[in-house]
Amino acid sequence: FSTMDFVIEVLIKVFRKSADEASTIMLNIHNKGREICGSYSHEIASTKIAQVKNMAREKGFPLKAVMEEE
Repeated sequence: FSTMDFVIEVLIKVFRKSADEASTIMLNIHNKGREICGSYSHEIASTKIAQVKNMAREKGFPLKAVMEEE
C-alpha cells in the first residue's frame, strides 16, 4: 500500500492540488479505491501519469494511476 502522506504529496506536486483538496481526494481514494484527480488533454494526462509512476517507483510504493476518456 502507498501511505496517505505519499498520495497527498503526489496530488500536490503532480496535480497541483491544495493540501485540503489533496486530503479530500486521498480519502476518497482510500475509501472508494479510486478518484478523479483532474481532466486534461491526452498529452498532459499521459505526462502526469508518467510522473506519478516515476515518483511511486522512486519511493517504492505501488501507486496506480490511469487515464480514462470522459
